[in-house]
Amino acid sequence: MIFYFQYEKARLERKRIVEMSKGYGKPKVGGPFTLKDTDGNEFTEKDLLGKYTMIYFGFTHCPDICPDELDKMSEAIDIIQTRAPNTLRSIFVSCDPARDTPSVLKAYLLEFHPSLIGLTGTWDQIKNMCKQYRVYFSTPPDAKPNEEDYLVDHSIYFYVMDPEGDFVECIGRQDTPESAAGIVLQHVRDWKKEGKKIDETPLPYLNKVQGVVAASA
Repeated sequence: MIFYFQYEKARLERKRIVEMSKGYGKPKVGGPFTLKDTDGNEFTEKDLLGKYTMIYFGFTHCPDICPDELDKMSEAIDIIQTRAPNTLRSIFVSCDPARDTPSVLKAYLLEFHPSLIGLTGTWDQIKNMCKQYRVYFSTPPDAKPNEEDYLVDHSIYFYVMDPEGDFVECIGRQDTPESAAGIVLQHVRDWKKEGKKIDETPLPYLNKVQGVVAASA
């Protein structure tokens, strides 16, 4: 009984924080955007609906922070997929559109996790999405693809969005894969406890994996 009341108290506090994050009287995190995935398909804020989404902003030339954070993200994805299958999609948004072409981004993300959706676009499109998500980035607008001597600085968080596309929480560098997964899983449990629907359609990468297994059998 004590555990139940503690859980309910924590759940209601998370719900209060989520409601406060929806932009009532303060700047909202998230909003309309249009980018392209690594296959050239248009991807907008509407494609975030249905599942929980974890979004990370970075760039492929990042020497250490992005690889470390993507390793953490990949481990968290596997934990979540084991405990709450197909409730999460994970996205990497490039802050360096001049160098991060769809093919470069696709090859880079395959080094981390097959479920990662890479998004890129023009500098203006990236700037717009970063503005919507309150993300700082310093990529020069006139950067050329063959330039190697410019630095990219950016915010370092995983942005967690609920199945309705609303921001619920940030996961920071201090989090471990286990704590990051725990944050998302707790939100998934809260969502289901309130009787809300969540899309649990198998993620596309699982179909590819199953196809490879079937072909080799």
